[in-house]
Amino acid sequence: MKKLTVAVQMDLIEKINITGDSTFALMLEAQARGHELFYYTPDTLALRDGVVSAFVAKVDLRDVKGDHVTLHPFERRDLSKMNVVLLRQDPPFDMAYITTTHLLEQIGSQTLVVNDPASVRNAPEKILVMQFADLMPPTLITRDRAEIEAFRKEYGEVVMKPLYGNGGAAVFKLSTRDPNFGSLYDLFSVTFREPWVIQKFLLKVVEGDKRIILIDGVARGAINRVPSGDDIRSNMVRGGAAEATQLAPREKEICERIGPTLKKMSLIFVGIDVIDGHLTEINVTSPTGLRAIKRVGGPDLAAEIWDVIQAKVYA
Repeated sequence: MKKLTVAVQMDLIEKINITGDSTFALMLEAQARGHELFYYTPDTLALRDGVVSAFVAKVDLRDVKGDHVTLHPFERRDLSKMNVVLLRQDPPFDMAYITTTHLLEQIGSQTLVVNDPASVRNAPEKILVMQFADLMPPTLITRDRAEIEAFRKEYGEVVMKPLYGNGGAAVFKLSTRDPNFGSLYDLFSVTFREPWVIQKFLLKVVEGDKRIILIDGVARGAINRVPSGDDIRSNMVRGGAAEATQLAPREKEICERIGPTLKKMSLIFVGIDVIDGHLTEINVTSPTGLRAIKRVGGPDLAAEIWDVIQAKVYA
């Protein structure tokens, strides 16, 4: 089997938490398969005379906390000469992030970019999901106060969160007659230029928010994330606890509905969030969950993702 050259666009590798980092899991698997691994941060991308390059370093990895990476000397390399680029920096999904997708789109005919940069750009997690509104809880995207107040009047308790947020940041629950709504509305107004997401609060979130991983449009593993006692957010970076789980019939139905769309968009690695049988997000930018699923006895999904990547490169 041909050894591949793999470049990973990500946040600072020295600062990642390897215990739960899916990018690290993907890199470890690539290294185990004998592929040549390179690392760079998105701020080093450059486009000159039609050539997209980055300041990259070859890396050697170890699954050892505090000693997980050795960086070789950095050099500027043409990314179109790589076999694979993994687009894996975390949001915020802002203009800087969008610009990287435009740059990486330039190398798509020579290099497999995972996930496809054009599809990542066109599929923000909280907007793509609205194509499947019948699978979701009642959801409103707006910054219009009157529209939000009408939605709250209809549904009572709601969750309010930024459209391009991530990791559970700035997620608030509002009660039916919440005295904090005015202040929260003002805070969001000056903090976020984009519309916000207002969603009916699902009482059973206390039983868990299920993260389901789809690989090339097919559900391959899941984990249930249970929020801590004083928080509605189940994200593990916010203190949520991971539990082993299986897919319920409704969750299988959701995956079967959205899977063909994800495959058509060349979104190889996707993480969706489901609460009480309701689809809430489709995460395509830098999904997580691989190490947590394996840690509780689930499949090694990093290996399955690389099986798909290799099949596409070698085809």
